[in-house]
Amino acid sequence: MTLPCGCPETYPEDWDGQDVDLGGSLVHDQPAPMLLHFPIAFDLYRKRQVEDIARLGLTERWPGFALSLSATFRGGHLRLLVDEECPARHVRHLPSPFRLRVAMHHGDIGSVRPVIQAMQTALINAGRMPKEIYLAYLTCPLCAEERGGHKIMVLRRWIPSKKLTERVERQQKQP
Repeated sequence: MTLPCGCPETYPEDWDGQDVDLGGSLVHDQPAPMLLHFPIAFDLYRKRQVEDIARLGLTERWPGFALSLSATFRGGHLRLLVDEECPARHVRHLPSPFRLRVAMHHGDIGSVRPVIQAMQTALINAGRMPKEIYLAYLTCPLCAEERGGHKIMVLRRWIPSKKLTERVERQQKQP
């Protein structure tokens, strides 16, 4: 169930500080235009995605919970779905493995940078190569006050890296 403003009422709260593998999960992938990482018509594309999911008769795992990917010119929104058969063009399974490091940020988008930097450092120190960043906006300006302030879930995809692991081990052995 989503709130009247479109924010998710429930989301995977137990993911905070964890590594999760969403490999093989069914998602609705809505491409969205960006200009130098800034979304163009963000609300329009999120609304279109909700309408597409309803039109296809699919069920979201956490209604309103969307992972937003920012890129230079083309980003998108992923919504996790309950596994069902659907041959629609924007519905696909995520590649397996699809590992994510998750951190909850209590604040708005302007103060998320330290969380992302700390997450990247932790991944590199663990011998994992950081890849793209997904943001899940859990509150909007309309509902933030009544739901405990601004909340953003930061998800960073990573892959294991043999070279990075060797480099970290070498650095730890040096006096």
